[in-house]
Amino acid sequence: MKKILPFLTFSIVMLNSFQHLFAQNDLVLFSEQGERFYVVIDGVKQNPKPETNVKVTGLMQPMVTAKVIFDGGKLPDVDQKIYFMWEGEKKQGWEFTYAVVKKGDVYKIKPRSGAQIVQTAPPAGQTVIVYSATPPPVTESTTTTISTTTTGAAPAGNNMNVGVNMNGVGINMNVNVNDPNMNATSTSTSTMTSTTTTSSTTTNSGAAPNGGNVYVLPGYNGPNNCNWPMAPGDFESAKASIKSKSFEDSKFTVAKQILGSNCMLSSQVKEVMQLFDFENTKLDFAKFAWGKTFDPGNYFKLNDAFQFESSIDDLNKYIEGHK
Repeated sequence: MKKILPFLTFSIVMLNSFQHLFAQNDLVLFSEQGERFYVVIDGVKQNPKPETNVKVTGLMQPMVTAKVIFDGGKLPDVDQKIYFMWEGEKKQGWEFTYAVVKKGDVYKIKPRSGAQIVQTAPPAGQTVIVYSATPPPVTESTTTTISTTTTGAAPAGNNMNVGVNMNGVGINMNVNVNDPNMNATSTSTSTMTSTTTTSSTTTNSGAAPNGGNVYVLPGYNGPNNCNWPMAPGDFESAKASIKSKSFEDSKFTVAKQILGSNCMLSSQVKEVMQLFDFENTKLDFAKFAWGKTFDPGNYFKLNDAFQFESSIDDLNKYIEGHK
């Protein structure tokens, strides 16, 4: 019994340490003067339409580059590196709130508060977005106005001006009794709005060296190892398949099978690495995925998935030897 108690204590401490290590942070951005904006995290737009208050959840990175793009494009973008720290200490499992403020003619992103995440309903007016390494679909609305004028005989009587609005259809009628024919003129106006959604992962983005099309990753200008990374839906299915396996070796085998016939973003490679329990498996998969990654210039972001500096050094040596 005496031997079991220290073991249980050690296990609880280690469990808390690992939970702290892999805890995710949330980032809240809001405009003090109510300007609507898009949030871009590490080069990827997060919200599909401009908002005044956006919370991005599920951020695993210890630091992100946040960009605010104002609606309409008349105001300059704002860039800010955000380190998830508070009072000089790194924090995980925290919600950090930043304000988009105007100082003279310049906009800046300023810290406002930081606190441990508490699962509560979001305040009114706040849009909550789960962090994604791929941009959301683009939604566009088109409004069409149709006017119809008809003329006909009106009954005798005084001058009349009648307006009616029913279910979005406006009708105005004028009757001129001085006209011997007492004609009445009516004009009806109807408005129709159609919405078109375009998936950003299927957009024709430009010519590839082989004459086909190549995906464009916002904010990335480095080399490409393939033309198209896995679509978000396919990637989520792939992760579910990996997680369904009980043993580390089986997970690794499935992950290699998936990557054998697909290409991933660096951020997707990192997400797969985080499905493994052991450091060696993470390192082996990072090496295997190096030549099958769309944006190898972003491979440094995988460093956060490792627990030991030696793993980072090992991966860097492998990359240098396989460029």
